[in-house]
Amino acid sequence: MTPSERAAAVFHSLNPATEEFIAEYPAMSSTEVESVLAQAERAFQHNRHQPIAWRAERMLELAQRLRQARDQLAHLVTAEMGKPLTEAEAEVDKCATSCEYYAHQAASFLADEAAPSDSPRSLVAFRPLGVILAIMPWNYPLWQVLRFAAPALMAGNSAVLKHAPNCFGSALALERLVGEAGFPEGSLSALIVGVEPIPGILADPRIRAVTLTGSDLAGSRVAEMAGKVVKKAVLELGGSDFFLVLAAADIDQAAEIGVKSRFQNAGQTCIAAKRFLIAEEIADAFQERFLQIAVQIRVGDPLDPQTRLGPLARSDLREKLQQQVLRSLAEGAEVILGGEIAEGKGFFYAPTMVLGARPGMAVFDEETFGPVAAFTRFHTEEEGLRLANHSRYGLGGNIWTGDVERGVALAAELDTGGVFVNGMTHSDARIPFGGVKRSGYGRELHHFGIREFTNIQTVWRP
Repeated sequence: MTPSERAAAVFHSLNPATEEFIAEYPAMSSTEVESVLAQAERAFQHNRHQPIAWRAERMLELAQRLRQARDQLAHLVTAEMGKPLTEAEAEVDKCATSCEYYAHQAASFLADEAAPSDSPRSLVAFRPLGVILAIMPWNYPLWQVLRFAAPALMAGNSAVLKHAPNCFGSALALERLVGEAGFPEGSLSALIVGVEPIPGILADPRIRAVTLTGSDLAGSRVAEMAGKVVKKAVLELGGSDFFLVLAAADIDQAAEIGVKSRFQNAGQTCIAAKRFLIAEEIADAFQERFLQIAVQIRVGDPLDPQTRLGPLARSDLREKLQQQVLRSLAEGAEVILGGEIAEGKGFFYAPTMVLGARPGMAVFDEETFGPVAAFTRFHTEEEGLRLANHSRYGLGGNIWTGDVERGVALAAELDTGGVFVNGMTHSDARIPFGGVKRSGYGRELHHFGIREFTNIQTVWRP
């Protein structure tokens, strides 16, 4: 074992609601990492030659096993990162549904396509690419992995998973379930390592591509590493999604969905509504209604089915969020709800509303990964659109309007990967997911997601 391996020989997991020790995970040695990569390559060589029907049968079995283990998996997720148990259960359900979707749709998504050229019979084929390195975050420990892994496995690839250290338990659980579903050993393998071995792993010739969900800083580092070794990368990075409410919007509906979008998963969601841009004519009424709903949010034990807001995943995340709020207050913003670190055990942060946010403030410019809603008023539709686009991120956003067709037309003016009109931004296997600008590149889900990690091969024939 190298000196760096010895320095991080054991990873510890803490329950963010109680700060109690959960488990420890010894870091893999370089020899163990080599074994994982060799096994993943063997799995790929097996999977690539199996018909899609064979993969689909195992993917459907994986969906069934996810549902059978729903209670166990949900409790594990809640213990590792703190989301309310009801949300963790919904995450398991979503994973199972996505597995079923790709089991049923992969054959059509990967079917050869005619491409008449100087030969009327030439075609385009979608071949499996190889072993994919996945670097995943803690906020959706199961969904983030399977929204990549389900299409990747259905395409005939294999994957090695570098999960967040506080969610190694979830990584190992997914590895086990994929094997129990009938995929060969190595089809999805957990790497119990820190960040130091990643450049060497990515440079290994058996790794053909990398996908990362995380911050834009982490994404830029991985993109640089991938570029040096000329390997494809798909990056789903941070977001500072706008929630644009026009004057004719249904205030009650918009406020209700806005509260849900901002405070779900304790605000630790890349596509959560973060910047609430409200038409001046309705701003007072909207903020009042938002406040009425937000004060009813029950904060506490994530295992209690009545809890709607659990803790943040780590203490350092809570401290960063608090500093973003304090810096914004120093620049003239106003807190009318929350804005405080909760007392007692656990990494709790109160639901927070910040008024008077504007470009240049932390709560407007930065990604606030926690339960902080920032409010900004605008006077004209053009100003609202300009504020929506005034971000280095471009993942998603909402338009709330009394005229749906007008909202759809305005989507063309918005520089984001997704626009949801009169509805909450969310991921769904049936529609593509991804961003622009500092929110990354590439797409997950739909047929775009399964084709990202294929060799799009031209076959010319006379």
